[in-house]
This record gives sequence, structure tokens and C-alpha cells, in this order.
Amino acid sequence: MTFTAADLDDLRRARRLLERPSLASKLTSLLGEPIERGVKLLPPAWSGLVTGATRRALQTALAVAVGTLDDRAPRPAANRLHKIAVAATGAGGGAFGLAALPIELPISTTVMLRSIADVARSEGERIRTIEAQLACLEVFALGGHPASDDAAETGYFAVRVALARAVSEAAEYIAERGVAQEGAPAIVRLIGLIASRFGVEVSEKVAAQAVPVIGAAAGATINLLFVDHFQAVARGHFIVRRLERTYGAPLIRAAYDNQRLIGGGVEVLSSEF
Repeated sequence: MTFTAADLDDLRRARRLLERPSLASKLTSLLGEPIERGVKLLPPAWSGLVTGATRRALQTALAVAVGTLDDRAPRPAANRLHKIAVAATGAGGGAFGLAALPIELPISTTVMLRSIADVARSEGERIRTIEAQLACLEVFALGGHPASDDAAETGYFAVRVALARAVSEAAEYIAERGVAQEGAPAIVRLIGLIASRFGVEVSEKVAAQAVPVIGAAAGATINLLFVDHFQAVARGHFIVRRLERTYGAPLIRAAYDNQRLIGGGVEVLSSEF
């Protein structure tokens, strides 16, 4: 199947978005110093607090995903509105520090999920389907990775493959029983896998907010970077999924992995394309 010029441009854009600089590098640029300084300022119990808050935030977000999102007709995503909402929660986090995390993170994560769903809708996803809703939740796993992962395990498609079985099991469970039972093994497994990756960005955000110069205004700016990062990942993810619906997943993955971007064009390294 031959790619249209527009679809090749979209694939190039998706690849650029999914391989953009990490959240940590953006926060370092904002603060003018490495995130590691903020990590050293955090109390000994911060890691457990972040882990617990991340899991609870994702559980809340999942409940929202399967309960309140709707299939409005595709339209441009309201990214700015969602950024304003997340910035407001970041202002509270910057003012009250780590103590505000258990309250702030579930709110900001839920707002970000709505923003991700908005992006998904604009790329033609049917949000009322469980598959699309879990694809929205999946975005939280695509923006970071545990330190124990090696490079071969952290690429965009590698993460999707790693999550595939857990997503399938969760989708089957939710279709049959809903998400009322938070301790259901299928739900716990999916939340755990996503939390291990999403927690990387949450930890970086918390570390940035721990730097002494951070206050309410800077906390809002950090949350703006936080939501912008995931909006970009969502756009790349749902562009890829849209192209997969047109060309098939194997062809899109091969093109994504093998294309070389040259100026304004694309040179594909395999003759089959």
C-alpha cells in the first residue's frame, strides 16, 4: 500500500513527538539546574508517597475513562483549556509542596486524561469504546520508563507491546464487570505497569517542585510542562493509531522503525514501502 504525502508527514510528526526531549530535560532547562538537586531535598519517605499517589491517581483516571468520556464528533482538542486547569492544580502543589501531592496528583491526572481523550477524539477515536479508553490511559506509560529498563525496552512500540496483554485482560474484565472492584487482578496489573512508567515523570515533577525557589507560580509552570509533555505524547500516539487503522499496524510499525527523516521529506529504508 502506498502512503500519501500527508500521511507520511503525519507519521514523521508522530515520531518527532514520541521521541521529543524528556520531561526531565525540560524541567532542568526551566530551573537552570539538574533535577537531581531537587531529589536530594525530598524527605526519605517521598518515594513511597509518590508511588501510592501515582497508583491512586491512575485508578481515579481509569474510573473516569470508562464512566464519563463521550463520543462527541471529532474537533480540535481544547489543549489550552486543559493546560489552564492543570496549571491551577500545580499552583497549589508549588505552594504546599510534597504534602499536596496526594490531593493534587489525582486531580491533575484526571484533567490530563480528559485532555488526552480530547486529542484522541480529534484523531478519530471512538472514545466510548473500552479499547480507546484504555489507549488513552496507556499514554501515561509512554512518556517515561523505569531506570532499570534498557534502550531496547523503552521505545514507543516496545512499551505498547509490553502493555498489550495487560490492556487486553483489563478490557475483557471491564467489558464484563466494570471497574468497581479496584482489587481485580486484571486492573491491578495494568495500573501497576502504567504506574511504574508514569511514576518516572511524577517523581521528576515532585523533585522540581522541591527546589527552594519554587513557589505557586513556578509550580503552575511545572504543571504546564507536565501536561504539555503528555499532550504531545498523546498526539503522537493517536496519529499512529489513526494510521494503523488505515494501513495496518505491521506496515506502520515497519515504516516508523525504518524511515529516515531528511529535511522536508522521508526516505524509507525498505523497498517494500
